[in-house]
Amino acid sequence: MAYRLTGNETWFPNPLFYPPDEDGRFCVGGELTPEWLVLAYSNGIFPWFAFQWHDEPVWYCPMDRFVIFPSEIHISHSMHTMMNKGEYSVSFGQCFEQVIEHCSAPRIDEPGAWLGEDMIKAYTRLHDLGLAMSVEAWHGKELIGGLYGVTLGHCFFGESMFSLQPSGSKLALIALASALSNFDDSLIDCQFETPHLKSMGGRHISYKEYMDILRASI
Repeated sequence: MAYRLTGNETWFPNPLFYPPDEDGRFCVGGELTPEWLVLAYSNGIFPWFAFQWHDEPVWYCPMDRFVIFPSEIHISHSMHTMMNKGEYSVSFGQCFEQVIEHCSAPRIDEPGAWLGEDMIKAYTRLHDLGLAMSVEAWHGKELIGGLYGVTLGHCFFGESMFSLQPSGSKLALIALASALSNFDDSLIDCQFETPHLKSMGGRHISYKEYMDILRASI
């Protein structure tokens, strides 16, 4: 049973004392303001809900965390070949609004976009405050993929990615990992395991290990 957030105070219960559901569902309620979001990500909590079916934020905090350590990013032979052609480039924060717009578009295997207007406004506000960032992959002047997420310390909390050409999002993820790999207290939070992210080097760690790294970083 998810914890019901009540009152005007910006706070979350300790997930060690109020364990999330098996799927990581933790709390319901609260707001998508910068204050709520920064507090959430600082404690390994993130909003994840389809706006079509929920009238208020739903917060998740998996106790088994799926992350990529930047120094462990896996680059396949085909990706090395693609990158060595010199036809592609990557930028950071060049077109955040365009990236989040692509991420919010309906997917082939989904009935509709899950990233609603309130979520888009919330993360755009974080970007304006320097707390969210996009990574863009380009083929010449054509945007072919990217990702966006929240940044605290040397940790990146991935929210969504997209590809308009094969491996577009992989290029962005590899560039992000390269930028963070010089910091010992860095990680890329993938939120949930997918075959794609696992093939890129993602692995599971405990919530305790996750929070130790996060606290050291921020």
